Amino acid sequence: MQDLKGKTAVVTGAASGIGKALATKSCAEGMNVVLADVEEGALAKARDELGRGASVISVVVDVSQPRAVDELARKTLEAFGSADLLFNNAGVGAGSTIWESTLEDWTWVIGVNLWGVINGIRTFVPIMLKQNRPAHIVNTASIAGLMKGHHSAPYITTKHAVVALTEQLSVEFERTKAPIGVSALCPSWVNTRINESGRNRPTNLRNQTEIQPTPEMLKRWEQMQEFIKRATPPAAIADAVFEEGIRMGKLYIIPHKETAQVIKNRFDGIMKDV
Repeated sequence: MQDLKGKTAVVTGAASGIGKALATKSCAEGMNVVLADVEEGALAKARDELGRGASVISVVVDVSQPRAVDELARKTLEAFGSADLLFNNAGVGAGSTIWESTLEDWTWVIGVNLWGVINGIRTFVPIMLKQNRPAHIVNTASIAGLMKGHHSAPYITTKHAVVALTEQLSVEFERTKAPIGVSALCPSWVNTRINESGRNRPTNLRNQTEIQPTPEMLKRWEQMQEFIKRATPPAAIADAVFEEGIRMGKLYIIPHKETAQVIKNRFDGIMKDV
């Protein structure tokens, strides 16, 4: 897609981080923008910031719930009449090892990170097909989806799944000759609040017993927070998405080129056993 002016972008997880940057970039491109997020206060603030001189609406949405995503689509069409870009960007992190992560950890992370993408695709692709004109979908995965090993088993599992889902969607669009492009966004460290995503965790999916952090755990947390503050700004990720994904049509958007060796190491390990 090249000419975006007047088209409509739908962004989940739009109240902060990469989602807000994607929404800001969409506004700069002259698009109508639908901001979707579960964090109502931050969403209202983002709407006020981006709505000046732009066609912007906001919708409070829990992407893990199919009917909520259906309602997002209804409000999108009601406001702007089309959906041309879909950013399935909402994401959370929780848990540790496979066996130590609670069922609540697994349910919450899979619900947002994977079902949120599935729900977005199942709801918006039929709309895009009916429009019968160029459209594009960007699913936010992570470099974790192209490597092995992470401190959170639920997180890396969902990110691998999002990459596979995006690859499958690309094949299906090619088979059906659909005028829709798709990309998997796989960034490394970005200056976002992903480590604070627990602020939006539903009450019914909170762990019954919270782990009391040890001094060593607190030290690692502080170090990670400082590292994240110095990480890549979300605006740089949004620029890469629009250039490499939407305009160039790349299936894999990998903004941090230095991660190439990490990706290669995984596939070399696979090929060694073939």
